[in-house]
Amino acid sequence: MSQGTPHIAVIGTGIMGAPMASRLAAAGFPVNAWNRTPQKAQALQASGVVVAANLPAAVAEADVVICMVSSGPVCEAVLMGPDGALGRMKAGATLVVMSSIPVDTAISIAETARILGIRCVDAPVSGGEKGAREGTLAIMAGGEAASVEALAPIFQPLGRVKHVGPAGSGALTKLANQLIVASTICAVAEALTFAESGGANPARVREALLGGFADSTVLRQHGLRMVEENFLPGGPAKYQLKDTSTAMAFARSRGITLPVGEEVDRLFRAMVEHGDGELDHSGVILELRRRNQSGDASA
Repeated sequence: MSQGTPHIAVIGTGIMGAPMASRLAAAGFPVNAWNRTPQKAQALQASGVVVAANLPAAVAEADVVICMVSSGPVCEAVLMGPDGALGRMKAGATLVVMSSIPVDTAISIAETARILGIRCVDAPVSGGEKGAREGTLAIMAGGEAASVEALAPIFQPLGRVKHVGPAGSGALTKLANQLIVASTICAVAEALTFAESGGANPARVREALLGGFADSTVLRQHGLRMVEENFLPGGPAKYQLKDTSTAMAFARSRGITLPVGEEVDRLFRAMVEHGDGELDHSGVILELRRRNQSGDASA
């Protein structure tokens, strides 16, 4: 990185990228932002973020480029396509891929960056929109330890970082995280559906469970969404499916069986196929209700 305060470019200003860019600007970093849909980035100007007219303008002078887009293919296109960011970044800069992407994609991007003289860290996050707004994200960083350590001042306004291993390790850890999150969301949805079927008030059941062994961030946040039927997306179900499907593909490639993960993946796939992919992933309780109303437990 250059002397003084590093300049940051944020690629992707959606549900997660926008509040992250705002927090970095509020912490005193010069921040440029670019989004494939330009209108989504305009509101960031009020936070002191410079909205770039195009991708090359966003990254050309950046010491650190943060990529927070929706998927592996989008990440590859934005970073390694014919007009991708990697070809426009200056040598010695650092690319931080904070998108949830396949492990092999993270490794491929890191290798391309290395050839171009660019440091690369794959650092996906957990904590959702709330964590992005409040700066409490769990950041799982893969790459060289020195590169992760150098990014500490930039990670600090965003959350808590942990270096987990070489390139690709951050992406792998995020998939492990998503298996836990998706499985727990489904378990909470099942428990509330079960309680309601027996005549209990699901809102009060949730409150009764807080503080016990069944307590969790998912029960507190997503359980509340379920009882309030508030499925405005913090984390859309289609992205949850993307991650569970990626995790299942990685498991198959390693010859391991994850029966709980497989069933959770099927449940979210059914939810998306029934047209609820844009809802928050806590909306999986709607899929459980649909199955029970139809009487088809294998739907």
